[in-house]
Amino acid sequence: MNVAIIKYNAGNIRSVDYALKRLNITPVITDNPELIQKADRVIFPGQGEASTTMQYLRERHLDMVIKDLKQPVLGICIGMQLLCRRSEEGRTDCLGIFDAEVKRFIPRRHEDKIPHMGWNTLTDVKSRLFDASTDRQYAYFVHSYHVPVTGDTVATTNYIHPFASAMHKANFYAVQFHPEKSGATGERILLNFLNL
Repeated sequence: MNVAIIKYNAGNIRSVDYALKRLNITPVITDNPELIQKADRVIFPGQGEASTTMQYLRERHLDMVIKDLKQPVLGICIGMQLLCRRSEEGRTDCLGIFDAEVKRFIPRRHEDKIPHMGWNTLTDVKSRLFDASTDRQYAYFVHSYHVPVTGDTVATTNYIHPFASAMHKANFYAVQFHPEKSGATGERILLNFLNL
């Protein structure tokens, strides 16, 4: 299977590469539109800041490439947030696949720490990304911004309040957590994506 990881100015891309290699998939890490368009599966991962990342994508016309993809696409962490319409981070217009605005977590109590970092539970799962082995399991999160629960939400997690930990619309799938850092549960979700 031909898997492309979109290369841009974001961290954490290598850990996705290693996770796929553990599944006997050797992906290509690329910002070449032709290689991305030809891939059987496309992964849009990363850690970073919304406005500078969108600027990078637009300068290389990768924003239009991503929006026009027809094969299964998986956004991870900021990859999920950038698939939304807009982000409060830098007041950034994003790709608009999901009609949602990314919000900053606002602490309500002293113990509410931002970023939300560590293990938390996936609930209300309802997508082919998930199966019985991944419902109510723990995944690893690192994020200060979140997507509110919308009609495209296919898994929720509670931190300060419920938020979308996974989304799905047409051929676009997205997760706020890091499957590549989420042990057996994350590995299963990556496999489910590859097997769509």
